[in-house]
Amino acid sequence: MDDVTRRIGGRILVEREARGWSLSDLAEHSGVSRAMIHKVERGESSPTATLLGKLSGAFGLSISALIARAEPSPTTVVVRAEQETWTDIETGYVRRQIVSSPAGDMTEVEMPPGRQVDYPAAAYEFGIHVVWVLEGRLTFVAGTQSHTLDVGDCLRLGEPVPAAYRNDTAVPVRYLVTVLGSGTGRHRGTS
Repeated sequence: MDDVTRRIGGRILVEREARGWSLSDLAEHSGVSRAMIHKVERGESSPTATLLGKLSGAFGLSISALIARAEPSPTTVVVRAEQETWTDIETGYVRRQIVSSPAGDMTEVEMPPGRQVDYPAAAYEFGIHVVWVLEGRLTFVAGTQSHTLDVGDCLRLGEPVPAAYRNDTAVPVRYLVTVLGSGTGRHRGTS
């Protein structure tokens, strides 16, 4: 496993222990098996985006905040070639953390053609989530509603529901996800 995967696993362990939770407690809160959590914490398995959504939701954090807490101390300027990325082994989608702070998170995501990433409602129980398409076309499914977003379109999420990011096209889609207030604990976004 790469260094980023090991740091994410270590951060999940730190977050779990900081709450005084056992593996069973985190499994119950997240819906992820104890065995899988154990493998991820030890850096033996790279988590999928869906799994990170479940774990971060259980902690009351955005995925961006969880990943950012696993990063080394930030510097003032980080050129693109030196910015850390994380790749979902299941879908091949790539997350590039731009900024994460108590005020919010900003993450660039590139999703390959024909792929989908599902998140539980718990991943959206904090902050105000805004998705802005930079290149391509993104289909965002929130509960029973489907939204097609083209370049320049943005979507502000409402009440937390299970959601899916989907690329139904033959070319990659690149989009920005901004979560305002993501580091301050659980509070729902409004629309």
